[in-house]
Amino acid sequence: MNLELELKAEKDSAEIRLDNPDDFQKIVDAEWQIIYDKLDLIVASGAKVVLSKLPIGDLATQYFADRDIFCAGRVPINDLERVAKATGGAIQTTTHGLTEQIMGKCGKFEEIQLGSERYNMFTQCANTKTVTLVIRGGASQYIEEAARSLNDAIMIVTRAIKTHAVVAGGGAIEMELSRYLREHVRTIKGKQQLVINGFAKALEIIPKQLSENSGMDSTDILNKLRQKHNTAGEDGIWQGVDVLGGKIDDLMELFVWEPEIVRINVLTAATEAACTILSVDQTIRNPASEQ
Repeated sequence: MNLELELKAEKDSAEIRLDNPDDFQKIVDAEWQIIYDKLDLIVASGAKVVLSKLPIGDLATQYFADRDIFCAGRVPINDLERVAKATGGAIQTTTHGLTEQIMGKCGKFEEIQLGSERYNMFTQCANTKTVTLVIRGGASQYIEEAARSLNDAIMIVTRAIKTHAVVAGGGAIEMELSRYLREHVRTIKGKQQLVINGFAKALEIIPKQLSENSGMDSTDILNKLRQKHNTAGEDGIWQGVDVLGGKIDDLMELFVWEPEIVRINVLTAATEAACTILSVDQTIRNPASEQ
């Protein structure tokens, strides 16, 4: 909820003029009655867990506790939105109209302690499509690195699902493109052959670097990849560097996949960077700055 459940203090400059002293008690009673009406409506809705972005006072906390209802105030709006999405509920700004259709549901709610922190867990949600990962570590650097790695892995899977097309990693697609360009260059006359041949050679840097980083002989790996891609036909399209096995293999069968759009963007960015560098006709040097 985005609702305050506590008695509000009057503003600093508030002033009330009364002709009858008994009217002051009526004002106090009305203030208490307003918050009790809100609490009664929440209890009548059948809610068992109440979360609010705004404060929940001691009166409301005790009122809910006596009726076996868990409540928490000052919950960050991001957490509220995640809970609402996971449980199928909706954030409310009023206590009126609290129906079963707008209330979230979960099979189990519990408060558990991990290390020195306590967490409220919503589990067994019927229609949820969200998962919460709790990352813990001895230092903030490890936690941040783990979070980045998880984010990269999740985003790459998300991208693969959205693009509906994947290619094999490990330099397989680069070697296949290099083979195609080397065959295509035979049909071209003039100096363009040198450009296309240089582009094809540059594509082989990916498998070469992968093999070197894995402790393998890059020259031997490249020779085997060229032979496979040129002679194996359809079976050699996805041959790439298997860094775990220390050999070349069909990486599509090993599930080393990458989204097609990622490889397209990588090749496009690299080509544009190379064209930018080649378009520089001269550089200006300031000898004074080198001293």
